[in-house]
Amino acid sequence: MALNTTYNARLLRQETAAGAGVQLLLLTLLGASLGLGPAGWLTGLAFAAVTWAVLTRAVSRSWLSSFGPANRVTLARATLVGGVTALVADSFTSPPRVAVLTALTAVALILDAVDGQVARRTGSSSALGARFDMEVDAILILVLSVYVATALGPWVLLIGGMRYAFVAAARFLPWMNAPLPHSMARKTVAALQGVALLLAATGLLPAPATLGVVLLALTSLVWSFARDIGWLWTTGKATRAEQRPAPTAVARVTHLARPVPRVTTEDGPLPARSA
Repeated sequence: MALNTTYNARLLRQETAAGAGVQLLLLTLLGASLGLGPAGWLTGLAFAAVTWAVLTRAVSRSWLSSFGPANRVTLARATLVGGVTALVADSFTSPPRVAVLTALTAVALILDAVDGQVARRTGSSSALGARFDMEVDAILILVLSVYVATALGPWVLLIGGMRYAFVAAARFLPWMNAPLPHSMARKTVAALQGVALLLAATGLLPAPATLGVVLLALTSLVWSFARDIGWLWTTGKATRAEQRPAPTAVARVTHLARPVPRVTTEDGPLPARSA
């Protein structure tokens, strides 16, 4: 049993290392074909290193028997997101490679709809896979919002930063850590963010249309977060009320046994009222 567990852990680490290797290969291809500058290279390498380290630590603690086909699809998405991140960083020091950036983003968004189906059909769903998928989504939206913000203004960063602000607030407000119920509306709004930012990144739409699409995405995201926070607050308040201890029998008896105050007049205290 110990040998089997060691073998599985080694196999999982090999898969994450292979993912890092593919990430380096993609950066090499981008560098050779587009001439990535230092900013793109450093950002891409940092992304690959952090992804490999965090994912290796996560799979080592997950006790999975195999990485699974769905996680491999998500790892491919993470590789593409690393390429997008490198291109966005490079766009601050050189003309943006819009065609390649939007192509990588489009494939990453398409694969986002694939990994969940693969997990369900192969029975390889796991808590690690769900968290991995969510983090890759969040990073892609953050990176795209940084890129679009250079054209529309810093307010676009609210789209990419709202999820991280929610996570930070949950560290100080425990009631925000409760699991949320399944919601198709939440999934639709999350998917809309990537599509809207992709459309804005292409530069194909007129400026007013681009502004309207991104504003619509931000408005829907604010509504979605407000709805979830309201649900968490209401549910947490009800839970806290149920957990509040009821007065004990001794406390009730003590309360009833309190002496009745006597009213004093000039002629002396009034007699207590008979029942």
